Amino acid sequence: MEEARHDSARQAALDYHEFPKPGKLEIRATKPLANGRDLSRAYSPGVAEACLEIKADPSTASRYTTRGNLVGVVTNGTAVLGLGNIGALASKPVMEGKAVLFKKFANIDCFDIELNEPDPYKLAEIVCALEPTFGAINLEDIKAPECFIVEQICRERMKIPVFHDDQHGTAIVVGAAATNALHVAGKKFSDIKIVSTGGGAAGIACLNMLLKLGVKRENVWLCDLAGLVYKDRNEQMTEQKAAYAQGNTAANLSEVIAGADMFLGLSGPGVLTPEMVAKMAPRPIIFALANPNPEIMPEAVRAVAPDAIMATGRSDFPNQVNNVLCFPFIFRGALDVGATVINDAMQLACIDGIAALARATTSAEAAAAYSSEKLTFGADYLIPKPFDPRLIGVVASAVAKAAMETGVATRPIHDLDAYREKLDGSVFKSALIMRPVFEAAAQTSRRIIFAEGEDERVLRAANAMLEEMTDKPILIGRPDVIATRCERAGLPIRPDKDFEIINPESDHRYRDYWGSYHELMARQGVTPDIARAVMRTNTTAIAAIAVHRGDAESMICGTFGQYLWHLGYVRQILARDGLHPRAALSLMILEDGPLFIADTQINAVPTPEQIAETVIGAVRHAKRFGVTAQVAMCSHSSFGNLDNDSGRRMRAALEILDSREVDFIYEGEMNADAALDPDLRARIFPGSRMHGPANVLVFAYSDAASTARNMLKLKAGGLEVGPILMGMGNRAHIATPSITARGLLNMSAIAGTPVAHYG
Repeated sequence: MEEARHDSARQAALDYHEFPKPGKLEIRATKPLANGRDLSRAYSPGVAEACLEIKADPSTASRYTTRGNLVGVVTNGTAVLGLGNIGALASKPVMEGKAVLFKKFANIDCFDIELNEPDPYKLAEIVCALEPTFGAINLEDIKAPECFIVEQICRERMKIPVFHDDQHGTAIVVGAAATNALHVAGKKFSDIKIVSTGGGAAGIACLNMLLKLGVKRENVWLCDLAGLVYKDRNEQMTEQKAAYAQGNTAANLSEVIAGADMFLGLSGPGVLTPEMVAKMAPRPIIFALANPNPEIMPEAVRAVAPDAIMATGRSDFPNQVNNVLCFPFIFRGALDVGATVINDAMQLACIDGIAALARATTSAEAAAAYSSEKLTFGADYLIPKPFDPRLIGVVASAVAKAAMETGVATRPIHDLDAYREKLDGSVFKSALIMRPVFEAAAQTSRRIIFAEGEDERVLRAANAMLEEMTDKPILIGRPDVIATRCERAGLPIRPDKDFEIINPESDHRYRDYWGSYHELMARQGVTPDIARAVMRTNTTAIAAIAVHRGDAESMICGTFGQYLWHLGYVRQILARDGLHPRAALSLMILEDGPLFIADTQINAVPTPEQIAETVIGAVRHAKRFGVTAQVAMCSHSSFGNLDNDSGRRMRAALEILDSREVDFIYEGEMNADAALDPDLRARIFPGSRMHGPANVLVFAYSDAASTARNMLKLKAGGLEVGPILMGMGNRAHIATPSITARGLLNMSAIAGTPVAHYG
């Protein structure tokens, strides 16, 4: 079974890279090219004007080309992740992945460049020749000691930032974590003894950074596979290791670890033993950063040193040292001020920004993303989570400020506060908006029942749930049919081994289920015979009864059939104790950010009270995704210019919201174009309370909302998350027949999130 899971995960990863088109990146035009006039500007003869401007003043390249927002990720594939020297071509998927992270986290464009050149001097020559193309260079996965040579040459010769993330990115995040670990432990950099394992690029860079933070060189003890690095040692030595030589005699890790305040591991699994930890100073700080298996597991440390402060490179333990906390944002700040280098001051500013974030009050978005963790500064929360939306604003602005103060910024920013606000506003313009929901779902385990358990999309979603989440799928269907379809789809999961089955044809709970349904519906014309028939044939009703009886926490249905038909059974069985379906909310993930649309399904012609409820529920859900809502109440009328039905109902809903004194921005009634175009809105209604484009559209008719949703999905390339059924306390969600397996997985993450007063 484990082998089958591995094969399935391997194939899923390969499919991810191959379909719907090979790779993870593409190039898109940013300017129109629709007619001869556009062509004459984009190319000949108009392009010559931009060329001549750049020739006269090279700094204008950042105005007329993408260079100012373009990073080159360069490697020769000699030290790729945990794969080693796999060569330039085989490293390309990793470099494409790094480029995707740049784009998603910091909206930085990126070309990945893989070079067949093992010689560090020739490699440096090639990289230096790329300077006219890029605003910065990220060196990646080049083995030590060659990486030191390449970086040094490039930094000396190039007038753009050159940053080896394996070295400096790791060092920055380690520096931030160490800063806060010492704060918690009540120790100082200048006083501590550090023992480190691993003399590679990352290890040496981390030690160099710790010296800059105040650690004394004589208090650093470096070990590698040959033991302690000491003076005149010949075995496995490099110039970089020699700088940390201690003493004149050989020793092993167990001998030098005695009395150490901090262990820094960038080596391999099992290097540090509990016996060694026991020799360390009180309140030891242990950074076991080898991946995927650390030098020592946290539970082994706790057994001998319960007060130890731990960090690893893994996401399933507290304090994950992850370079993504650093590299997108340090490049963002450097590019935005046209920095010529990334110097020590900028790196230290990055450390200060990351460390300060962890000490500050946790953001609501981060708290929602990691709902079961206590994100309060302390031993288990030394550095922010990777999806903390405050990172880009805090870190990039700190880096930009340091670049200006040290004189390496060629395009200084005069209003740093406005710059930071702009960065903060850019956070959720990507599909990463779903990540907080998945993180929240991963912190607990809820039983989610799928009504259409025989559907292949459901089976693929259930398989993905078992791989990515802690929630437990329950499938309604015939076991033999499900098993056959799993096998046919190449999925390793099997009924009753990996997930629970409710078989409508013969389940031991059948009598209890039809009895419960009859009890609920006896006064609505449902006889025992009808109840028995429904519990044999209607999987939506079965799923709802399972949730009603507590056999599951949430249900998902609707992969076939009409939405309102499914809603009828959800309403019959689960709309109790103050719960009732208020509206259906669809999140559309678009290129320029998220857009919520309601009500797409429930109320064909909503009353003003229903519209107001929909607005309030949509705002609450937007917060779960970290979005500060700006609600546009859309109708055919715009700010009173038509006296029609939709305008009257929207105006009445506006009055209801005004009377409730809600704490979010809403405006209406207005046309959809005025909602999304703030310049148009300012012309037709200068006194609007809303600034910028709306990100929540609430319509006066469900068919208008549904049409907008479908148009965005099919013509604008929007990815739909939902529909989210509001008002049912997260007990039920109804999909639409067009939903994909990925869409079902997204919906299961929503269903798997325990949210108080879910709405």
